[in-house]
Amino acid sequence: MLTLTEVADDPLTLTRRLALNDASDVVFRPLVRTDADRLAGFLAGLSPESRRLSTFDGYDLATAQVLCDAIGRYDKLRLVLEEMSSGRIVGLLEFSLDLHPEDIARYREAGIDLAPTDCRFGPTLADDYQGRGVGTQVFPLVTEVARCFGRKRIILWGGVLADNPRAIRYYQKNGFHSAGSFTGADGVRSLDMILDLDSPQG
Repeated sequence: MLTLTEVADDPLTLTRRLALNDASDVVFRPLVRTDADRLAGFLAGLSPESRRLSTFDGYDLATAQVLCDAIGRYDKLRLVLEEMSSGRIVGLLEFSLDLHPEDIARYREAGIDLAPTDCRFGPTLADDYQGRGVGTQVFPLVTEVARCFGRKRIILWGGVLADNPRAIRYYQKNGFHSAGSFTGADGVRSLDMILDLDSPQG
């Protein structure tokens, strides 16, 4: 079973090349410490709507540096999509290998007992990469990563906003099932969803 330390020491372990439907190529790889400037460019380029749908603490170099400095130090694994032609970061895919007590409590209320073999996941794509099927093409690599860490189920990191039908359809298409809803401290309703990697869809 893979560890975060092993990935930090050898990012090539999880590096894959992916040919997109439009014939362009991207690299799916772990975030590395030298990515701060390019990651800052990705965050700064997100539209107000994309920011509303994301969970980042900021959208500048300081935030990017914090994420890069966290590599191999906590329970988080962050991967990026990088354009082959330009080296531009066009996607950030986040895993949390530890479960938050609030998640455990919410899922228990929905009749689902989360386990140490579960993980949290949240993707963000650059605006010009949204709606192009990129997320669906990348998703088999997402499930591969989860399995490499011995995970059997994936839940959504922070859920998915109830007023984001495109994202909900995306998760349903990739085998996620509803696990109830909740209202955050900001009064916004979100849906919990879970994917069983041992199911036919996973």
